[in-house]
Amino acid sequence: MSLRIVVTVKYVPDATGDRHFAEDLTVDRDDVDGLLSELDEYAVEQALQIADEADDAEITVLTVGPEDAKDALRKALSMGADKAIHVEDDDLHGTDAIGTSLVLAKAIEKAGYDLVISGMASTDGTMGVLPALVAERLGVPQVTLLSEVSVADGVVKGRRDGDTASEQLEASLPAVVSVTDQSGEARYPSFKGIMAAKKKPVQSWDLEDLEIEADEVGLDGSWTTVDSATERPARTAGTIVKDEGEGGKQLAEFLVGQKFI
Repeated sequence: MSLRIVVTVKYVPDATGDRHFAEDLTVDRDDVDGLLSELDEYAVEQALQIADEADDAEITVLTVGPEDAKDALRKALSMGADKAIHVEDDDLHGTDAIGTSLVLAKAIEKAGYDLVISGMASTDGTMGVLPALVAERLGVPQVTLLSEVSVADGVVKGRRDGDTASEQLEASLPAVVSVTDQSGEARYPSFKGIMAAKKKPVQSWDLEDLEIEADEVGLDGSWTTVDSATERPARTAGTIVKDEGEGGKQLAEFLVGQKFI
């Protein structure tokens, strides 16, 4: 029987762009370019490596987001994933992590799975809680923050590296895992992969397809909310220290004044 791997990915604003909030205090995704979250590329890579070692495996990439989120799916497909699912619905605007975990869990169940792989966090929200939330909703084990991962004989195994020690973890399938940016460099899509991605299937689902009510998601259904936001102050000119014999002393005084030392 084929090993069914679902990789959750996110379309995020480019960190090098001018990111800011919209009037409703949600992230403005219209005025900045987006891309596949870099941390999710590691999840795609680990799925591909697991599939290479398996006798038979199929990789589905799943995202929740606006129309442009298909770009993230295409990137993952060009890396080597087999098919994609895009959950898009206007009522999803403003959904928090709790609501997103509901949508992902429903989509994963509908798609069918043995193993779910996620990145350690998104590069915009950086919360890192979705793998655990999804596992809880699915009612399956979670093995998170792995720097090594493998699957054999219906068991997923991995190594979690901490500050003072490493742990060897395992769980029976079905299960949810997340991988860190230390799990292995993500491959760069080849020209052949990019061309092949254009022909791979991308399914589109909405809330009705997943049997989710609009009031369970979106801003009104969120368990968390942003009350206010202040833009980061513009960068000011730095302090120039001219070394005329006292440069080292002036530099030390500056560092002390900034509480760096």
